[in-house]
Amino acid sequence: MNIRSRFFSEENPDNFARSGELRLRARAAIPGGAHTYAKGDDQYPLLAPGFISRGLGCHVWDVDGNEFIEYGMGLRAVSLGHGFPAVVKAAVEQLSRGTNFTRPSALEVGCAERLIELVPGADMAKFTKDGSTATTAAIRLARAYTGRDMIALCSDQPFFSYDDWAIGATPMNAGVPQAVAQLTQGFRYNDLSSAEALFAQHPGRVAALILEAEREVPPAPGYLATLRELCHRNGALLIMDEMITGFRWPECSAQRHHGVEADLSTFGKAMGNGIAISALLGRREIMELGGLDHDRDRVFLLSTTHGAETHALAAALAVMNTYRDEPVIETLHRQGSRLKAGIESSAQRHGLARHFKLVGRTSNMVYACCDRDGVPSQTFRTLFLQETIRRGVLAPSLVTSYSHSNDDIDRTIEAIDGAFAVYQKALEDGPEAHLIGRPVAPVFRRRATSTSAGTPRAKVRGSSEAKAS
Repeated sequence: MNIRSRFFSEENPDNFARSGELRLRARAAIPGGAHTYAKGDDQYPLLAPGFISRGLGCHVWDVDGNEFIEYGMGLRAVSLGHGFPAVVKAAVEQLSRGTNFTRPSALEVGCAERLIELVPGADMAKFTKDGSTATTAAIRLARAYTGRDMIALCSDQPFFSYDDWAIGATPMNAGVPQAVAQLTQGFRYNDLSSAEALFAQHPGRVAALILEAEREVPPAPGYLATLRELCHRNGALLIMDEMITGFRWPECSAQRHHGVEADLSTFGKAMGNGIAISALLGRREIMELGGLDHDRDRVFLLSTTHGAETHALAAALAVMNTYRDEPVIETLHRQGSRLKAGIESSAQRHGLARHFKLVGRTSNMVYACCDRDGVPSQTFRTLFLQETIRRGVLAPSLVTSYSHSNDDIDRTIEAIDGAFAVYQKALEDGPEAHLIGRPVAPVFRRRATSTSAGTPRAKVRGSSEAKAS
């Protein structure tokens, strides 16, 4: 089966004309040309869809009419599939009744109660729109509850918030006061000694440790439970960021899966199947500091105009109902396992086992592209993206959804097999002979690098013009 996009062929190599035109306008009107750094031009090869016009299930269409099987799934926010009927129906019905009122809606109570049932150790919940706002609220609560100012985050995990306390710990920290940045320290995942060292170096100052329970590698046996005990022994709270693991891991929660209870936790992304909603949950005595039933200083906690819009709450309830009634998580893992087996078999056939590596739970896989020496390479990642896009697959990650059918998975494996054939040649004669344009770049880098904002033009493969700019 040949699944190369019918819009991209040797006769019609430049099939992204409208995207190219929009890039010029976007870069003039929007810093970076996109509202999310992970969706920016510097994250994709020059020959790539620049703007998506619609999606259905696991398929998306760009503004030029090109169709792709998608695996980014809205940066993991879409676990059921684009336009999932039950979620759309619930949100649209609520939209017609109004989305925002002077007093709370009854949906706020029902949705909070349902979510609390899913999260171990949680007594109360509060909604907002994005993950960064939720994690920052957790940090503020931890500081108020403990009376301490320092925060420790897992430095092996890339992103917790766009707010100063987190971004100040990354290379992309321009605009963050040094005094604020110094209040955040890092510890290593699966390394208890690094957390112990932080408490020893800053006695009585650490308010909380924040981490994802699992990312590319699972926690070592006993690690999370011991980390929780270490926090409590030192008077600190444990915060679990479940923006990604929530609704993708077994039982909808990595905490429940691994048998640990955080003091505070944050959920979002897949909770609304792409509709903006996130939540902070935690123990009553901590969460209530943002409420009315206590005699301590009040914490200004997630008082947002749009945090509990009714259509988003209705969507979240529809998502939770679907997870309750249908085998969503089992399907994510099953289809991810099918995809993984096919890719690894193809990589073995092409002699790429050392050069293309899949990591992470099968419901949430990412990959590493390596050069001939086995070193991770942005150039080879760009080439892989370019060649899978040529074959009708858009895969910045390999995150499955409930809508990925066996046929979608098998077509993807075939597309990747074709991309691997080019990858194999590039290891022999250099990626510059095959890559059109410049390589992608890490999001968290100190300096901006130039990327072409114009319409990408195809070059003759093997010519001097095909070298990365």
